[in-house]
Amino acid sequence: MKVQVLITPGCSNYSVLEKILDKLGITYDLIDVTEKPEYLQKYHIFTTPGLVINEKLEFTGILKLDELGKKFFN
Repeated sequence: MKVQVLITPGCSNYSVLEKILDKLGITYDLIDVTEKPEYLQKYHIFTTPGLVINEKLEFTGILKLDELGKKFFN
């Protein structure tokens, strides 16, 4: 499973997502969309962080542990 977290500099919600992913034991690639704007075009995100699972944008903004767990463990 390929997991990517899309962020911008100073993204305050990233730390929340990071803690949740770490708690679930999920490894991920961190991508700064200001350095790689092609991700903005590909996924059409307007809010960060963005969570991409297997090339599909699944969430943006603040996530809840139970919602995220369902994507990985169901």
